[in-house]
Amino acid sequence: MFSKRMILVALVIVLVAVNIILLTITGKHTQAPSGLGRGALVIVSPFQKQFTAFFNSVKDTWNQYFFLVSTAEENQRLKKALGQSLEQLNRYSETEIANDRLRHLLDFEKVIPRPMIAPQVVGKDPSAWSKTIIVDKGTRDSVRQGAPVVIPEGIVGVVVEASARYAKVLLLTDPNSAVDAVVQQTRARGIVKGGGADFCVFDYVLRKHDISVGDMVVSSGLDGVFPKGFRVGRISEIVRQNAGIFQKVSVTPYVDFEILEEVFIISEPDYESPPGES
Repeated sequence: MFSKRMILVALVIVLVAVNIILLTITGKHTQAPSGLGRGALVIVSPFQKQFTAFFNSVKDTWNQYFFLVSTAEENQRLKKALGQSLEQLNRYSETEIANDRLRHLLDFEKVIPRPMIAPQVVGKDPSAWSKTIIVDKGTRDSVRQGAPVVIPEGIVGVVVEASARYAKVLLLTDPNSAVDAVVQQTRARGIVKGGGADFCVFDYVLRKHDISVGDMVVSSGLDGVFPKGFRVGRISEIVRQNAGIFQKVSVTPYVDFEILEEVFIISEPDYESPPGES
């Protein structure tokens, strides 16, 4: 049995052949067509009409197909161009942000009368119990163990290990961290220790000292590590217990340790003169 497709092809071929014969017959005679020509015309005309419609439909389909292909290619080209433009815009934005951040750091460096090293943060300890970062400066850049690490916002931490090219910094929020500090307004003194998360505890603050939530805490310069007057954080909670001589105080650091990118390492601390308390 013949398939419908084969029958359709055969009909098209016959129609084309008959159409050619008809055109040949009518082409040879400029006068009115003969009976044979008229008969062929009557028979062929409906088929010719259907063939013409079919041919036009196929042509329109192909034209639409090529249009869609062309549109898809143009769409891909525009998407690629848009992606490149967005990438360039993102690079420009990142450059502007980096420039603003570096200008801020340079302004800070100018007001600190001490030699400082400016490394970039290249690693962070992912563990929950250790708060450290890795910076890309080491002993060959005069980085020493025990050097204080700061940024304009405040104290970052202290260098605990140093190789030739890299150094590890213990952050202020690490439980092993400790900074001798005072409340700027009242001069109440204590030790700021890392809370292990995003806060610190302010130990050994006497109950007799009047302190308030929101008070600024700065380094005292008495621990032999951090120069006097560097910002530590603000008091966020105070619990005055009924017993004991100390208050329970929590401090929120000024530094956002999650977004650190560049820091300053003070290579030669001067514990006598403060950088300017504010």
